[in-house]
Parts: sequence; structure tokens; C-alpha cells
Amino acid sequence: MNTPVAGLTASTHRISVVVPVYQGEKTLPGVVAELMDLTELQRSASGHQFVVAEVLLVFDHGPDQSAQVIRELAARYDIVRGVWLSRNFGQHPATLAGMASAGGDWVVTMDEDGQHDPSAIGSMLDTAMAEQSTLVYALPSNKPPHGFLRNAASKGAKKVVATLLSSKDAPNYQSFRLVTGEVARSVAAYAGNAVYLDVALGWIASNASTCPVALREEGNRTSGYRYRTLLSHFWRMVISSGTRGLRLVSLIGAIFALLGICLAVYLLIAYLTGHGAGQQGWTSTMIVILISSGAILFSLGIIAEYVGVNVNMAMGKPAYLIVSDPAAGPLGRLDADEATASPGTATSSGENT
Repeated sequence: MNTPVAGLTASTHRISVVVPVYQGEKTLPGVVAELMDLTELQRSASGHQFVVAEVLLVFDHGPDQSAQVIRELAARYDIVRGVWLSRNFGQHPATLAGMASAGGDWVVTMDEDGQHDPSAIGSMLDTAMAEQSTLVYALPSNKPPHGFLRNAASKGAKKVVATLLSSKDAPNYQSFRLVTGEVARSVAAYAGNAVYLDVALGWIASNASTCPVALREEGNRTSGYRYRTLLSHFWRMVISSGTRGLRLVSLIGAIFALLGICLAVYLLIAYLTGHGAGQQGWTSTMIVILISSGAILFSLGIIAEYVGVNVNMAMGKPAYLIVSDPAAGPLGRLDADEATASPGTATSSGENT
């Protein structure tokens, strides 16, 4: 039961904060402590009343002791709840699971590493109200605290998606978002397996906006993202953006057909004018074969990705699955000797759904 907040009125914006947790053992307590400052009635710069009504910590089966930290925070704060996934699904599915469990008028999604400043929530709400937007992205006003290569790769990937796939909001994609509760819960209910969250939001959110926000340094922890993971995110963004990827296959075919016609015309002219077109050119032949084969395999790879996504959906593979706290179920039952050796391991703040 959440503690009532004094001064709440019908016009007060109730905000649910969703934090997907993978490696939050060291940084999560600080993030939650900052959010607790917003659990009293707040007034934004433009005069809108809001309050953080609940904080949902989605456990995504990371390698550290995040699960125990979530239990301790849920026991300490009335408005903190753990959302437990059956296995590791990834950041976007974990965020969707939190959205599905949120009950606020608005849902804020933010990272566990302390990079996102909760004090910016009021400004994001002002932007949403001023521009009548159901989705607001935090637009970094400073350089993201990552390496040069990662920043360049992220910026380039978003630009590619925006240009080739006609996704005008792609350059604004950020994990720090404010979205209306109705849109958030609808996306969580209908998004399929392997969907890119921001693409799914773009399908139904009206008038997406941005709000300048200064990013902070990440907490003292190793990033869970590797370049392979980032490449996977980019590919999911492409596949989730509709069938434009398949149109790229047609474009590649058209380009190579045109090149083939041009080469045939050149060879015919060279043969008729006696400029040595009849001589064997093994190097150019191999180059043409290798380039053509690469284009064909690349096109088949794109088609295979689309087929794979549809097969997973047809087989019923879920984007995520919410379960109860493992420590509250059979896996948390220890015998007498184990309980004595590791007291408190099986304790829980209660079953969370």
C-alpha cells in the first residue's frame, strides 16, 4: 500500500518511474534516493503539479547482486516495487515489462547508472504539456559520457535509420523518456518479440518532442553494452522499422542490374571498336563475382532476419515474461543448514507482480 501524498488533487500528474536493472548493485540505491525527493508534491517551472507515485525496478538477471538490492529498496520505501523477469531479456523488453506494470498518468524510463538526473522530470513534463506531446525524449545538452567511437557510432546509426528508413524521430532516441501511461501500457501490451522500443512508441505516440537535459557521468560500474550489443540494437531498429529493409534488397538488385547493363554495353562497344574486350580479364571477373556474391548474401541476410522475427512471433516467443520474486517461491526455500549458513538469503519484500 502506497503512502498517500498530502496535497494531491485531480490535476496532479502521477508519474511512474521504470528502471530496467542489469548491473545496479552499486548505483541503484543512489538513483532511488534521488527519486524519493520527488515523492512529495512538486511544482514544475511552468506550474504543473506532479509527484513520483511509484518506482518500478525491473530485474533483468544481471551478474551482480542487484536482486538483493531491489528487495532491500522495496522493503525500505513504500512506493518501490520489484518487477521480476523469468530470465535475461535485455533492456528494451525489461522496460516494456515495467511499462506494463505501471499505473501512473505518465511513465518515465531511465537508466540504473545515475546518468539521468531525476530533477529533469519536471522540465520534460512542461515540454509535454506545452507541445501537447504524448512522448518526450531527453535531448542531451552536453556530450554523452562515453568514448568517442561509441558516440560516433550511435550518432551515425541513428542518422542512417532516419535517412534510409524515413524515421524522423530516430536521432532523438534516448532511454530517458516521458510517455503517457496509456501509450506506455498499450505499447507494452502489443509490442512483439524483437521490437525496438522507440520504433514501437513511434507507431502510436503523437507529436514526439525533445527536452534539453544535461547527462551526468555513469556510476562506478562497467557498462553492460559492448559494440556487438550496440550493433544488435541497430539491427533491431532497422528490422522493427517496417519493410523498408526489404525495399533495400530491391534497390540493391536494381543497382546491380543497371551496372550489369552498363558493363554489357561497354563490352559490346569495346568489342566492336577492337579495344581488346575479347582478352581475358581474370581480375575484373573475380571482382565482379565477389561484389555480386556479397550483395546477394547481404540481401538474403536481410530477408532471413525478417523471416526469423516472424517465425519467433508465430511460435509465440514472448517479448518478456513477468514472474514473482524467485526468493518468494520454491527456489528461495532453503533447508535448515543452508538457512543457518546464509541468513536472509530467502527473505523477500513480498510477491511483486
